[in-house]
Amino acid sequence: MRLATILPENGNKPVAAVSVDAQNWVALHPFLKFFGARELPENPGAPLEQFLPTLMPRFSELTRKISDWPEHGRVFQKDGGKTMRVRRFFPPILRPSTFRDFYAFEQHVRTARARRGEDMNPAWYEIPVFYFSNPNCFIGDDDAVFAPAGSTELDYELELGVVIGKRCRNVTPAQAWNCVAGFTIINDFTARDLQRAEMPVGLGPAKGKDFATGLGPVLVTRDEFADKVNNETLSLQMQARVNGRELSRGNSSFLYHTFPKMIVHASRDADLFPGDVIGSGTVGFGCILELGPENTGGWLKTGDVVELEIERLGVLHARVVARPG
Repeated sequence: MRLATILPENGNKPVAAVSVDAQNWVALHPFLKFFGARELPENPGAPLEQFLPTLMPRFSELTRKISDWPEHGRVFQKDGGKTMRVRRFFPPILRPSTFRDFYAFEQHVRTARARRGEDMNPAWYEIPVFYFSNPNCFIGDDDAVFAPAGSTELDYELELGVVIGKRCRNVTPAQAWNCVAGFTIINDFTARDLQRAEMPVGLGPAKGKDFATGLGPVLVTRDEFADKVNNETLSLQMQARVNGRELSRGNSSFLYHTFPKMIVHASRDADLFPGDVIGSGTVGFGCILELGPENTGGWLKTGDVVELEIERLGVLHARVVARPG
């Protein structure tokens, strides 16, 4: 299933919705009610994450029903149900309770450290480290982004995101995939000059990261990837383009620390909640920092269009604009 938070063509507020065909969407509350769900949020306009615990046990069943939507849709509309067209995609999870971004692709870590004149830290191989980023700065598909004050080195980062679907704690590796609602695309925009200034302090990225993070355009449920998962390894092609020119290409199978390992680590003595976002970290050569601005036409600048594409997840667009006065 393709889930999203959309602004309908004739609407004025975000709606948590499910795609029923190539063009039409249905709000999740009436969709689930139509198919007999009993434990639903009291508010029909609840955010997407509040529907995930109800959806999780029924992913395969509901995916099959969507494949038969021409038949179900006739009954749905006869009963007063309505479909919608999309005017805008918001981030699928508008405001997660937490956003943990990991550092799990060895090539990215090795190249980025080499550019700073540093060798690999042996501890990186032992611990799937993450930092808490800003859950209030997500932007959706085709939204505008600008470099923060004092920065002239705006960069993209090509990442795969996982969305947690149920409350969990002290998860074992065998349980980890069952905590995942689905996958989405993350563009972890970074101000490299601000990051470079603050990282030597040793606490982690802060103002170099917390101004904008692209998320979306959709959340595709875990059941759609059964053929792409081999034990802990998920294999999805990943690409980044700037103004139509491909700059980055990789695969999620290159993760040194797998998503199950990340979830195990994140949940140790800590609760994960529906809608929590976990980022893979940047795929190898998935940013201008690694590629070298001298090889890419420079850092991102006003007028640039950034496209991140991940297999089966679609394309996440962002427009670089000038910082408002």
